[in-house]
Amino acid sequence: MSTIDVTRPHSLPKEDAKKKAEEFAKGMQERFELQWRWEGDSIHFDAPRGAAKGTKGEVSVTDKQVRVQIDLPLMLRMLKGTIESKVEEKLEKLL
Repeated sequence: MSTIDVTRPHSLPKEDAKKKAEEFAKGMQERFELQWRWEGDSIHFDAPRGAAKGTKGEVSVTDKQVRVQIDLPLMLRMLKGTIESKVEEKLEKLL
């Protein structure tokens, strides 16, 4: 089960929503040393090192919504509220 699960509706064409999801992933990559890759309509990511080490998750894109699911390692779960707020804020700006 995901520690963080945020879903946002969008009215963009699916390909544009996927570009926005990729922007989101690139931002996380730069900030938290995450590695990510596309698998179909989803971006899968994980952090093998750095401050977010052990974090993994997925950004899924459909015709009508973008869903971000993040599993936080035990040491970061105390920051769940802060991280979840940042994810919501970033999605609002992108979509």
